Amino acid sequence: MKSTAIKVGELAKQTGVSVRTLHYYDEISLLKPSHRNNVGHRLYTAEDIVRLQQIMSLRQVGFSLEEIRDCLEQPDFSPYRVIQLHMSCLRKQMELERKLYNRLEAIAASLHSAEEIPIEEFMQTIEVITMFEKYYTPEQLEELKGRRQMLGEEKIHQAQVEWQELIEQVRTEMAKGTEATSEPVQLLAQRWKQLIQEFTGGNPEIE
Repeated sequence: MKSTAIKVGELAKQTGVSVRTLHYYDEISLLKPSHRNNVGHRLYTAEDIVRLQQIMSLRQVGFSLEEIRDCLEQPDFSPYRVIQLHMSCLRKQMELERKLYNRLEAIAASLHSAEEIPIEEFMQTIEVITMFEKYYTPEQLEELKGRRQMLGEEKIHQAQVEWQELIEQVRTEMAKGTEATSEPVQLLAQRWKQLIQEFTGGNPEIE
């Protein structure tokens, strides 16, 4: 591997990892620079940069900093395994992106043709959006399913009717060219949020 040694500021500039984060990793002994110059500036070698990549990959996979440290210090630690884990995570994200695109495309087509959209379609779309943004835990996914069961068919039907009315009102305001900051649009947005909260139980972790 080509030998190199760069200062913390240059490493931050080239990688997008903040200087503050690099300093913190040094403080907790997660990523200590291999060298310092005669005035005490941190100098990172090629090996340090490889370790930083492994740290960032494991973070995106979902490891805590403590878990990352333990992982990297294992005698049988495999850099190849880190890459494989990261690739697996990205494949899941790509699949969620594809699902989200397909659902949004279906909703857009229904809105364009003025078709009735089942409330379940919005529910499933919201679920994919939030999964894509932050990945639900299994417990949160179970909570969403439980909310659907608890609401029952009658409540779902009522919400479906109201959601369709909201959509029609939004179409009307759009056709009139109403500003998004206007009171009518803000009231519609508020009710839209209330409907979402009804189906999530007001849990901010899954809204």
